[in-house]
Amino acid sequence: MACGWAGSAVLGATLPSSTWVALAPPPQQGHLAIFALGVSPTNNQVVLAGTGGGALVRSADGGSTWKVVHTGSAGLLAIAFNPNKAGLVLAGTRGAGALTSRDGGVTWAAVKGMEGRTVRVFGFALTLVAAGTDRGVYVSTDGITWKQSGLPNTSINALAVAAVHDPVRLVAGSDAVPATGGMPLYQSTDGGTTWAQMRSSINGKIVSGLAAGPLPPASTVRPLIVGTNAGLFTSRDNGVSFTPNSGGSLLPSTDYTQIAFITTHYDRYYAASDGGGSTLGGLWRTRDGGRSFASLAPPVLSVTSLAVSNDEAPILYVATFTPADQSAVLWAYHDTGGAPQGPPSKVTPPASGSRTTPPTPVLTSGLSDFLLSSRATYILIGLLAVIVILFAVVSHFLRRRG
Repeated sequence: MACGWAGSAVLGATLPSSTWVALAPPPQQGHLAIFALGVSPTNNQVVLAGTGGGALVRSADGGSTWKVVHTGSAGLLAIAFNPNKAGLVLAGTRGAGALTSRDGGVTWAAVKGMEGRTVRVFGFALTLVAAGTDRGVYVSTDGITWKQSGLPNTSINALAVAAVHDPVRLVAGSDAVPATGGMPLYQSTDGGTTWAQMRSSINGKIVSGLAAGPLPPASTVRPLIVGTNAGLFTSRDNGVSFTPNSGGSLLPSTDYTQIAFITTHYDRYYAASDGGGSTLGGLWRTRDGGRSFASLAPPVLSVTSLAVSNDEAPILYVATFTPADQSAVLWAYHDTGGAPQGPPSKVTPPASGSRTTPPTPVLTSGLSDFLLSSRATYILIGLLAVIVILFAVVSHFLRRRG
């Protein structure tokens, strides 16, 4: 999709409230969907994106401009800033392990211990970092050196840290149906040393997204949000029971791959979907723990990646993809709580010293809309046919009189 809404001018200053703004296209983006986005927890203008072609790009001005900070041959699947250690960023690749940065994404190096792995997701505890891969879960104490830590024969594509203090509780989800049946949802209560399948009666066959929120007041259990290929579900008792957030008059029953909480609010989060090949994708926000949701009406419904800044009124960085023309677009949205607005119109000024062309006269709104509509062609063809027929009738009549 050609994007005519250039957003870099407004991003340099302040984003308009609750309005979708298109970001500058990252270099080396190509025509592949963008699955990896991250935003610094201390600076909402520092954004990282990973392309399907293997490039990592960084912006220090909220997506107005980008700089390539790493090039490789393996596509990027995940980017995550460590909220507990300043400057530490991780990036997961398709089949080439993971990369790490200790300076906020400026420079990168390959990690040790995950060579050849497809790394899809990261999770952070206070003393532990976990990663979900095509061969189970890996853990690290520093984000640089990793070791395998359970579920080695299971493809993991969703991961959440449900308890950040020792003993660390991890929850992992798979995109493969287990031979034993049931939902492919697993839990470790000892930092990944041992794992057990969670018995949950939620709809779907695979787990596509996981997130654990902040602790509610007077509680020791974090809310756990599970996205499957068929809906979104919440547990408030460590996975013993789940409440559906989709179906009926709630969210659509589709796949949910992106879930992100807002700062320290246990009851405020976002859920996004690429639609799973359908038209049911989108981005939604809840402010009451999932009892109700509001659509943020993204310009393209297929959302492939989401990063949320650490602000009370956060900036959302969103990647969308249009399969018809293989177009990936990055957007920014400053969520101040208002009704979502479409991309702002922007007139591009002429370059300095260039000659301007007088503007073309604009048709009135009604006529312009008609001429640009899909029906206009057929109506004009019909009118032309009527004129031809009338001309033939008149000619025939004149010949008879002659």
